[in-house]
Amino acid sequence: MKVYLDDERRTPDGWVRVYWPQEAIALLRTGQVSEISLDHDLGDDARGTGYDVVLWIEEQVMTAGFRPPAMRVHSANAPAREKMQAGIRTIEAYAGRAGAE
Repeated sequence: MKVYLDDERRTPDGWVRVYWPQEAIALLRTGQVSEISLDHDLGDDARGTGYDVVLWIEEQVMTAGFRPPAMRVHSANAPAREKMQAGIRTIEAYAGRAGAE
């Protein structure tokens, strides 16, 4: 399944829409997510941001052997987008090393 985390944009065809980080994480826990696209600003920072999903994936990859899906960021918030992309690069580098062991 492809998961699209966003509070405002139209969901692309073939993607499952979620509005909050915990919804995305619940789907990631199923092991059925092949791709995830993340927005950062979701309208209520107290409920989390797309970066929270990146942090969860990173923790699971590092500590639990989680195999991350393909990840992308579609946020218009440029500083947050760069922070999220840096986290994704770290995840991909670690997951690549772990897979080669």
